[in-house]
Amino acid sequence: MSQDTVAMRGPVQGTKQARRVAVGSGVGAVIETYDFIGFGTAAALYFGTVFFPGGDPVTGVLLSFATLGVGFAARPIGGIIGGHLGDRVGRKPVLVASLIIMGLATFAIGFLPTYEVAGILAPILLVTVRIIQGLAFGAEWGGAILMTYEHAPWRAKGGFTGIVQAGFPVGLLLANLVFLFSVHLPGDWAWRVPFLASIILVFVGLIIRSKVPESPVFEDVKASGAILKAPLIEVLKTDWSNILRGIGLRVAETAGYAVSITYLISYLNTNQITESWQTLTALSIAAGVGVFATWGWARLTDKIGRRPLYIVVCALAVFWGFLMFAGVNTAVYPLVVVVIVLSYAVFQNALAGVQGPWFPELFNANTRTSGASLAYQISAMVSGFTPFVTTLLFGWFGWVGPAALFSFYALVGLVSALVTRETWSREQRDYVRQAALTEAR
Repeated sequence: MSQDTVAMRGPVQGTKQARRVAVGSGVGAVIETYDFIGFGTAAALYFGTVFFPGGDPVTGVLLSFATLGVGFAARPIGGIIGGHLGDRVGRKPVLVASLIIMGLATFAIGFLPTYEVAGILAPILLVTVRIIQGLAFGAEWGGAILMTYEHAPWRAKGGFTGIVQAGFPVGLLLANLVFLFSVHLPGDWAWRVPFLASIILVFVGLIIRSKVPESPVFEDVKASGAILKAPLIEVLKTDWSNILRGIGLRVAETAGYAVSITYLISYLNTNQITESWQTLTALSIAAGVGVFATWGWARLTDKIGRRPLYIVVCALAVFWGFLMFAGVNTAVYPLVVVVIVLSYAVFQNALAGVQGPWFPELFNANTRTSGASLAYQISAMVSGFTPFVTTLLFGWFGWVGPAALFSFYALVGLVSALVTRETWSREQRDYVRQAALTEAR
């Protein structure tokens, strides 16, 4: 195995701080997800009437989901900025800055005036804050994953990055537990409290992240003088094909989530299949299972490679779209819970678990943050507007429209996985095992 390959992945046995870095990055992911996904829950349950009142409730939901999509549209810009700074200045500064910006923006949502109070200014302010959220979240993922990946031992890069990826279901769980509590509060407090409460998490996250050391791979790149002036331009010139593959891989996961979770909770409530507290309870159960599922799937990739798991899950997901809606349409609550849990713990968590180690391995060390972040966040634009599109499809074709869209996204992921190279082959796994045996002697 070449020395370049070794240098790109960091120390074979990892660093002494690897676990602390993983936990610190994971805590940040929890906070960022609480902030960003909490907006999605509020958009599905409250914002349609609070910020976009009108005679037609469907129109309110559409406008609310459009605002949700604006945040996703801003994420690639955040990914570009964060990726550039991560490859030029370091991974750690990006982690701290993104957390501060996201936290303040989310806290501000709790103080926004409603349409009834401020008229058209209310949705304008909501969109503005949502854009700021999107920029911060776009910068977050690349820094958190790469810091963890580059500190982790080779044999367990899936497991360590899985800790970060598991932070997303933890954030989802916290957000929905708070919304489950706040749903009983009077008036606007039902949606304001979850956003105001986020400031506590931000303070905790900043304390933890401030103690996380910089990536050893970035330090090596810096010491060797290999830092590029324009890493984004370089990765677009030399690695554009991997960016396209990454976008396709990610669409299956993030846009699939937008159908199977974000849109589905609105579908359940709009069609009175479940009550709000039942939907939030089911989603909280799914998130709780997802914490362990994400980490478990990620660890599995350390044993079998990244590519096989992605192919199998995407192939199954092609059929899941129709089974998912058929299941919830029975209005049998236990079955609705099972459907939501499977949609999240298998068809989202498994793919997210693979992405943690796979995306960094597709790019060179000095363009890695830019390349991985760009692939990861461009796909967010698709997922951001998916609830809006699914609402339209439902109006035209009924539930078959959203079901078909989910299956299409899965097909895109399957094709992308088939044309993407394996980055953790049997040869590489054997190399690490032999290195561990040699060191033990």
